[in-house]
Amino acid sequence: MNDQPQPSDFRRSRILLFLGVGALLYVIAFLVAERLAYVTGHTNPIFKIDTTSEQDFDWVILGASHAMPLDFDDFNQQMQQETGLKIINLAGPGTGPLYSKFVLEHFLRRHATRNVLYATDSFAFNSSQWNEERLADPKLLARTPYSVPLAINLGRYAEQGRSDPRALLNYATGFSKINNSDRLKPDIWEGEAQFDRVFKPSAVADRKRIDYLYPSMSDDAVTTAKYLGDFAALRKIVQDHGARMAIIKMPLPAPFYKLLPREVDFDQVMEDVAKAESLIFRDFSQSMIDPRFYSDTDHLNRTGVTKFISEYLKPLLVPPAN
Repeated sequence: MNDQPQPSDFRRSRILLFLGVGALLYVIAFLVAERLAYVTGHTNPIFKIDTTSEQDFDWVILGASHAMPLDFDDFNQQMQQETGLKIINLAGPGTGPLYSKFVLEHFLRRHATRNVLYATDSFAFNSSQWNEERLADPKLLARTPYSVPLAINLGRYAEQGRSDPRALLNYATGFSKINNSDRLKPDIWEGEAQFDRVFKPSAVADRKRIDYLYPSMSDDAVTTAKYLGDFAALRKIVQDHGARMAIIKMPLPAPFYKLLPREVDFDQVMEDVAKAESLIFRDFSQSMIDPRFYSDTDHLNRTGVTKFISEYLKPLLVPPAN
C-alpha cells in the first residue's frame, strides 16, 4: 500500500492555496476601496445618508444636478442656520425619478423627514439613461458605500427589471470601487469645482448640452409614462411616511430654456399632478434668466444660488409644510 502523496494531491493543494491567497487579496482590496469611499466621499447621496449624524430632518432635497449647487460650499449649512431647519440635499448628477426613489428608500430606513423638495427636470423623464442606467453607472457605484440593505434593494430592482443584474454584481463585489482610477481624489462633482465661474453664453454649448440631456427626441409616450409612474411611486412613499412633497423647477438662463423640447407639455403634467394631490408646485425656471447667475449652460453659480435661496427658496421652506 502506497501512502506517499500523489502528484495530483500537490497540484490540488497548490490550486487551493492560490485561490485562497487570491480571495484574501481581493477582500483586502475591497476593504481598502470601501474605506477610501468614506475618506474621499462628498457628493454621492448614499454617502451623505450613511454619514449624517442627524436622524430627523425638516426637508430632503431630491432631483438632478440643477439642485446640487444648493449644497455647494457651505450653502446648505447656511440655509439651516438662517431657517432653523434641518435640510439634507440628496440630489445627484443626471438622476431621474427612479434613482431618486432608490435614494429616498435608503434614507427612510434609518431617518425621517417632514417634507421632500423634488427639483423636477423634463429630461429626467425622457430616457433610461437618467434612470435604470444610473443605478448601474460605474462612476456612481464607485462612490456608493456598501450596505447589505442597499444591496438587497438593488437586487429587488433587478428582479423587477428596473436595473441591470450586473449592477448588483458590481456593487456587491466592489468591482467599480477597486478599479476606480480616481479612488484617491475627493468625490467632488465638476460643477462644484467651477462654482465661482460666470459662464459666457454660447449657442453651440447650449445645443450640445440639450442633445446630451435629451438623447432620444422621439415622442415616446410609453417611456414618459413609465417614469411618471416612478414619480408617482416616489410621491406615495413620501405620503406613506407622513411627509409632504413640494415640486419645483430650478432657474435656467433664457437661451438654454428656449431650447427645451416640449417643456410646456411637461409643465402642464407637473401642474396637474400638484393640483390633483394638493402639492406645492413652483416654477422658477424663468425667474433668473440672466446668464451672469450661471457657471455653465444651466447650473447656478455662487451669485445665482445666493439670490435663489434668499428670494425664492427660503420663502418656500419656511415655515415647513405640516
